[in-house]
Amino acid sequence: MKFLRNLLDKQDHLFQKGGKLELLFPVWEAQDTILFTPGKVTKFGSHVRDKMDLKRMMILVYIALIPTVLMAMYNTGYQAHLAMAQTGATGSGDWHHALAAWLGLGTNPENIFSNIAVGALYFLPVYLVTLAVGGFWEVLFAMVRKHEVTEGFLVTSLLFPLILPASIPLWQVAIGISFGVVIGKEIFGGVGMNILNPALTARAFLFFAYPAEISGDAVWVAVDGFSKATPLAEFADTTMQVSATWWDAFMGFIPGSMGETSALACLIGAFILIVTRVGSWQIMLSVVLGMVGFTYFLNFFGSDTNPMFAMTPAWHFVLGGFAFGTVFMATDPVSAAITDGGKWVYGLLIGILVVLVRVINPAFPEGMMLAILFGNVFAPIIDRIFLNRNIKRRLARNAK
Repeated sequence: MKFLRNLLDKQDHLFQKGGKLELLFPVWEAQDTILFTPGKVTKFGSHVRDKMDLKRMMILVYIALIPTVLMAMYNTGYQAHLAMAQTGATGSGDWHHALAAWLGLGTNPENIFSNIAVGALYFLPVYLVTLAVGGFWEVLFAMVRKHEVTEGFLVTSLLFPLILPASIPLWQVAIGISFGVVIGKEIFGGVGMNILNPALTARAFLFFAYPAEISGDAVWVAVDGFSKATPLAEFADTTMQVSATWWDAFMGFIPGSMGETSALACLIGAFILIVTRVGSWQIMLSVVLGMVGFTYFLNFFGSDTNPMFAMTPAWHFVLGGFAFGTVFMATDPVSAAITDGGKWVYGLLIGILVVLVRVINPAFPEGMMLAILFGNVFAPIIDRIFLNRNIKRRLARNAK
């Protein structure tokens, strides 16, 4: 490591002000701080002392996402192999399965390694395209503004593939992440200035621009020509029976967006975020409480024509993107509420809205994405209310 440190130090002058490669300083600084802890220290008296910085925070979020990534790859392959077994298809028309067959990975749903390997052939290209295209925009804006390239995009680049279906075309991935980074973040001023979650902004754009490829029945299983609805869509359809058990939904053995199916993987991530104090447990808990309370409210009234009124909180928790959104999206420190009281109101608002959209709107059974984006918009207003309240209380106390 000392050799690498000396090698980087010898090239550093080329990227500093006045150097031949000054324009590329953001890229240079990014790789240097990822490989090594910055050697700079505070020269004046500082009043804020915290071992947690942006780099460590983003790395911890990245680690918390690993269980969902592993489950995303396993379940993508598992669902594909189940579909191929049901239809007798060989998958020869799909390059993913053709490559899997050439590598001798097999198509047995009981083979854990085969499931993960085939799922990786779907997940990794989406992730790499997201990383390359989104990283390009991050670096470009950093160079133009002469800002540092932060580690925040590493989390966004992993969140975005996890909330996409396995069969999403790669060119749509590139367009979506471009919209999310440029429109969702950079036009607001970059890292820390955006009011909307960039990954959700990207998915919302794809949802409204290409609804067939992002929400149609045929996109949930990675087999060409095979169509299957998600359990959440089955609940909303009075003519269909729910094909999955609650336990299957909790573990993640159901069709859906690649990283959103396993509530168990999300709970593991939640544990990591809460223990390390990176994620707000107040927001997570309040989202769940809002969902539970409003679900029981609708259960009480019921409906003869809409079966979604009868869905219990336990099913709401394990279906769709509720668990994933609660743990990783609603807690985004930039777009979420930051005041103590505001976090509770913000979370309750999201929990109520997701049930409202899922149940009351029969055309759109999933509502977590819209609920969180709506909560993002109102987060500054919620915080402002609590800040003004605290200011008035302190002024009144000091006046005495």
